[in-house]
Amino acid sequence: TALVPRSAGRILDVGCSTGAMGAALRARGATVVGVEQDPELAEQARTVLDRVVEGDVEALARDGGLAGERFDCVVFADVLEHLRDPWAVVAWGAGLVAEGGSIVLSVPNVRHAKTVQALLRRRWPYDPVGIFDRTHLRFFARRNLEDLVAGTGFALVEVRRHHMLTVRRPHAAVNRLAPLLGDLGTLQFIARAERP
Repeated sequence: TALVPRSAGRILDVGCSTGAMGAALRARGATVVGVEQDPELAEQARTVLDRVVEGDVEALARDGGLAGERFDCVVFADVLEHLRDPWAVVAWGAGLVAEGGSIVLSVPNVRHAKTVQALLRRRWPYDPVGIFDRTHLRFFARRNLEDLVAGTGFALVEVRRHHMLTVRRPHAAVNRLAPLLGDLGTLQFIARAERP
């Protein structure tokens, strides 16, 4: 939620899951509409968000869903890596952003040390969550962030890194080294884009 402007009064949370992030944004006074494909997660999100659109976001984007609605911020938090065509979905979301609004996105970093370690072991792991989540269809590094917003009329204005080497022990001393390692120590990128 840190990169979502406090001035954003109407927010679209794409891939809202249970609505936890949207609930935090609602607590700041925003109206939050979520999009969620999983019926059970959508049902949970309905208890904390103003509205939830249940369905496949790629179909929603392809069919021009939510046409005519405008949002001060469209958030893609840890969802783009699960999509066949995240570029088309970001372009659709960009079309829903009101004048002066923004797009916030977060993606896992495929250049993390864990990836290098896996490649050196000649094994691509498939995990239930994280960088190697078995449901990931797309992989992103820092330079791919510009590609995600290319052609949308938006440009990146801020990029933050979530530094961490080991997720299993988030407070482990080794994580203090992560910021010194650049991309190798970056678990996730969080970015905000605005119209120039």
